[in-house]
Amino acid sequence: MSRAEAAPRGTAASPAVHTARLLGSELRVLFGRWRTWTMLAALAAVPVLIGLAVRFAPGRPPSGRGPAFLDQITDNGLFAGVVGLVVCTPLFLPLTVSVVSGDAVAGEASLGTLRYLLVAPVGRVRLLVVKYLSAAVFCAAAALAVVLGGAVIGALLFPLGQATLLSGAQVGAAEAFGRLLLMAAYVTVSLLGLAAIGLFASTLTSVPVGAMAATAVLAVVSQILGALDQLEWLHPWLFTNQWLGLADLLREPISWDSFGQNAWLQAGYVALFGALAYGRFATKDILA
Repeated sequence: MSRAEAAPRGTAASPAVHTARLLGSELRVLFGRWRTWTMLAALAAVPVLIGLAVRFAPGRPPSGRGPAFLDQITDNGLFAGVVGLVVCTPLFLPLTVSVVSGDAVAGEASLGTLRYLLVAPVGRVRLLVVKYLSAAVFCAAAALAVVLGGAVIGALLFPLGQATLLSGAQVGAAEAFGRLLLMAAYVTVSLLGLAAIGLFASTLTSVPVGAMAATAVLAVVSQILGALDQLEWLHPWLFTNQWLGLADLLREPISWDSFGQNAWLQAGYVALFGALAYGRFATKDILA
């Protein structure tokens, strides 16, 4: 069944059912592409390569050099997933999310399938919501790919005993893995604002590469601006400002301040760029 047929004309199903059908169809298309699985595999490979490098390098990784938590991998293999998230969050994760969100609408327009999607009783608002939700699901899948890749290689190459947190407390392997999943959730929330920016960029053009590149560049520029002390007044408003606050989940007790601030910040970007995407898409000539 094609996506245009996912909500057939004349059906008595509710709008929620139409949306669920369209979302299911969209997710099947997204995760049915080799490109999607290639990106997820590449993300999972990052902590795997880090774990292999630490395992077979002579001596213990020096403290204070390299990515954060690198020297703790030899004590507990689950930290390979933590290091993977720290390494992937600034560049690799935003890059893959930019590809998916930037292609959301522009890809359909370039293939000529966008007009057929709108022939079904879907509506432009519902289509935008479904496109964004599918991008959000990919954000979660991407973060989980990094975590699971790190957890698997860590379990194979290193012990999984007590993990020492930033506060000095020690927790068992089960709780450490639970915190690792929380960090994946934190990263997922961090990427939701970028996904909304990518969706808006995707409504501006029928060339997917342009929307992808613009979204990825904005993620890099935002981080550069966040590193400039002269623009400290701007930092709280940058969507990348709280991206590395995931380390607060490794404290005892857990500090939820960064998580809450990050969630509100990303919600603001989702609302703003979601509205801009709707404003652009609602007036865009698609069926001509």
